[in-house]
Amino acid sequence: MPRNIPNYNLYGESARPPWYDAFNFEWIAERSAPNDWHIDAHRHDALLQFLYIRGGGSNGDVLIENTRIRIEPPCVIVLPAQTVHGFNFAPDVDGLVVTAAQRSLEALASMVAPALVPVLQRAGVTRINPQAAQNSALMPLVELLEKEYRATDRGHMAAGLPLLIALFVYVARLCEHASAARSTAAASVSATERRAAQLRRFRELVAANFREHRPVDFYAQKLGMTVAQLGRICRDEISSSPLAVINEHLVREAQRELVYSHMSVKQIAHGLGFADIAYFSRYFRKQTGVTPTQFQAEAHKALAIDRRCSA
Repeated sequence: MPRNIPNYNLYGESARPPWYDAFNFEWIAERSAPNDWHIDAHRHDALLQFLYIRGGGSNGDVLIENTRIRIEPPCVIVLPAQTVHGFNFAPDVDGLVVTAAQRSLEALASMVAPALVPVLQRAGVTRINPQAAQNSALMPLVELLEKEYRATDRGHMAAGLPLLIALFVYVARLCEHASAARSTAAASVSATERRAAQLRRFRELVAANFREHRPVDFYAQKLGMTVAQLGRICRDEISSSPLAVINEHLVREAQRELVYSHMSVKQIAHGLGFADIAYFSRYFRKQTGVTPTQFQAEAHKALAIDRRCSA
């Protein structure tokens, strides 16, 4: 099935292999001003984006999956790889965008700061205390990162990745969830890392096989564990069940196609592995509370209003 959601390396650029650039730094105005401060919904297969809005821009918003969130500076926005997102920036926005290879950051973070890995994997917008941001090392790190990015000295890209890790350390400290992420006892760190890796692998398997509607025991066997063990990992790590993870991924893909593609509901159902459109409708309604047609109509109406308001 053709990909219907644009897949970009950066805004509007064709996707390139994840190893092509270590990271990219730019101020929001550099790319958004020529695009009338609007970036259409898109996603990056292998790239994470981090935005720090330090001032202005209070009339803007960010689209994350199917939700629009108002930009209220100062705030940070984290958009892991494969997250559908788009922007409506206000012309007075004062902020920056850093784009980096997701796996490179995760690999480095797992070695030096394992507690950062969930931060890199969680999409969202977090407001931060203005005084705390001003007193932190956030902007000095940003200035160093920009200097390394624009430099031509040998190894400037390699120097950028450790700076990115340091940047996310300070971001985590400024976010409300940082204290909870750092509260895990040292004795349980290795077990926590192992469960996180198993959960990540489970999600990867779901992403690769969800169209075949595989049962939970299929994934448990692939992971070399029992269904009960997989259930315990999901319950302990994300307070959910393996089946809920599978259903969540399938429904999210269905919602993306309903909102962003030009295919009929029947075509979307078949593309997602449903032979019977009626069964797809019942399944979608059970998971979301509305039929696919209702969801599509409401989403298109909301997006149309958003575009008119931002015009």
